[in-house]
Amino acid sequence: MSEHPYRLAVIVGSIREGRFAPVIATWFARHAARHPHIDVDVIDLDEVRPYTLRHGSEEYASFAKRVDEADAFVVITPEYNHSFPAPLKHAIDLLHTQWQAKPVGFVSYGGISGGLRAVEQLRLVFAELHATTVRDSVSFALAGNLFDDAGELRAPAAATQAADTLLHQLTWWAVTLREARATRPYGG
Repeated sequence: MSEHPYRLAVIVGSIREGRFAPVIATWFARHAARHPHIDVDVIDLDEVRPYTLRHGSEEYASFAKRVDEADAFVVITPEYNHSFPAPLKHAIDLLHTQWQAKPVGFVSYGGISGGLRAVEQLRLVFAELHATTVRDSVSFALAGNLFDDAGELRAPAAATQAADTLLHQLTWWAVTLREARATRPYGG
């Protein structure tokens, strides 16, 4: 383990009105921040507004810098019509080299599938960008029933264990790939 914390960007992938994503993102970011080797940066696409970003603008540069400075990512995604949200795809497509040679994990939610169909499609997108997706993820089927009004899980044991597994895998990849990029820049 590196003595320096790594930067984990938690990307909130829904901008839909009435979205549930902030509840899950807050829970996950709070959990990840308990790990002293992780520095969490929450990138909420509702604040970034990816459709308004133009190359060369300050807002674009700020978004690109935050993604570039991250050593790893966790994408919080709902499943809309068996896929992930269009604004998330647009935000991903705005950048290229900033994603390369970095690990990506997923926390998904949705109906009975828990967002897993969205995750499987996102794996293909990130593979094309030369990012490495980790095997395990956190999935919430019918998520609205699992959290109380304060945003706390009613029965946290399984989700906490899944989050720790995901963070363990991300940590290995984040530290290993950060060291590799420093030694030998990725030329994908």
